[in-house]
Amino acid sequence: MTQFHGRPPPAERRIFCNRTLNLRGVRAIGYDMDYTLIHYHVDEWERAAFEQARNKLSEDGWPVGDLAFDPLAFTLGLTFDLDLGNLVKATRFGYVMRSQHGDHKLNFDEQRRAYFGTVIDLSEDRFEFMNTLFELSRAALWTQLVSLHDRSPLPGVASYAQLYRAIDEALTAAHTEGSLKAAIVADPERFVDHDPGIVDTLQDQRLAGKELLLITNSEWSYTRKMMSWSFDRYMPDGETWRDLFDVVIVAAAKPRFFSESGPIYRVVDTERGLLEPHLGRLDRGEIYHGGNALMLEDSLGHDPAQHLYVGDHLFGDVHVTKDLLRWRTCLIARELEAEVEAAAGFAENERELESMMAEKIGLERQHSRLRMARRRRVVDTLPHDRVDSDITDLAEKIEAIDGRIAPLAKAATEQGNPTWGPLMRAGADKSLFARQVEKYADAYTSRVSNFADETPYAYLRAARGSLPHDTNES
Repeated sequence: MTQFHGRPPPAERRIFCNRTLNLRGVRAIGYDMDYTLIHYHVDEWERAAFEQARNKLSEDGWPVGDLAFDPLAFTLGLTFDLDLGNLVKATRFGYVMRSQHGDHKLNFDEQRRAYFGTVIDLSEDRFEFMNTLFELSRAALWTQLVSLHDRSPLPGVASYAQLYRAIDEALTAAHTEGSLKAAIVADPERFVDHDPGIVDTLQDQRLAGKELLLITNSEWSYTRKMMSWSFDRYMPDGETWRDLFDVVIVAAAKPRFFSESGPIYRVVDTERGLLEPHLGRLDRGEIYHGGNALMLEDSLGHDPAQHLYVGDHLFGDVHVTKDLLRWRTCLIARELEAEVEAAAGFAENERELESMMAEKIGLERQHSRLRMARRRRVVDTLPHDRVDSDITDLAEKIEAIDGRIAPLAKAATEQGNPTWGPLMRAGADKSLFARQVEKYADAYTSRVSNFADETPYAYLRAARGSLPHDTNES
């Protein structure tokens, strides 16, 4: 008899819930492909995208030959400031914690002058958010080109906003003109990061009666080759990746797929990718090009809340899906694994830091109360030099403990990335990225195969939220 255990998976492979998610009630699960079902070696993919875009800009006469891509220089969740030409990291409330202009990291005074009274509001045209790993090449181009433009204005660029748009056009061309994806298809081993457990995970979901959907912005030719190469090796004999999905939708044009009524075509020749217009409901087992989510809902016949969509793009996959359709959502963020592992490795230091902070708070409370007592003249019965001595002594103790706290606090803010720190935190607060995840993703995890540990019958509960007054500290 097979033995099962109830031990939880490693912390870095858990599914984290913002809102309780009953997988038993989910009837259809939709998946994005790139960086969701198929993970890539980020440094290779983004370097290739960076180089393609750099070549495009060079053809336009820009002096970009010396630009280089550093995969460790940036992280998700940063914000482009199109007015000032900066890259910033903000708290969940939009207050800037770290910032960089070109290659120059702003110091405290420079940052205060630039952002005093400014709140990062992602609804403003001034700000663009790094939603996905595809943005790392954009950040590398942005910071280096800002420095170039400051030294000598680039051709046709009169503002940082224009510079951002030029970078966007170059990257869009790299992704859509075919040369980048052709390079990936030609050498998938270089680019793809395999996850052997993903096929078993999807098969379990099918066995549990879930309908599985592939909804990707990639074209059919790329989807077919990459899914075959990544999945078929793990499929049972005689089956292919197509046997995992009830409906496949390519060229979905998300986020418009979730918000507009685009035309739809059926792929009638899977080898050549020939299309024909399609009317009416979608048939299971078919491949479609374009379309929209409401058409899919109508064809499957499930309540919106019985759909779960899983993707890596915080806006295109999660925000719009939750906001407009009320589908359940799960964000895939592979970098969570390194962040959770780093936090676990820092745990002992974190406890020491918390202990010293508690000690500092106690000293500061004594110091401030004694100063107030002196101001109120309630200690006139004591010699003034005695009170002044006590105040001085406390100030020295606070200064000393600050010296012990500083290196640990610095190390805490550098977890994950020495420049930008942890993905989900900004200083002692949640990051703006964490706030977006909290608001729009019912759940988040590092990879699709993490669902295997929970099974399709799991009842995933959100952690009890904490409030400042929940603490027992006096």
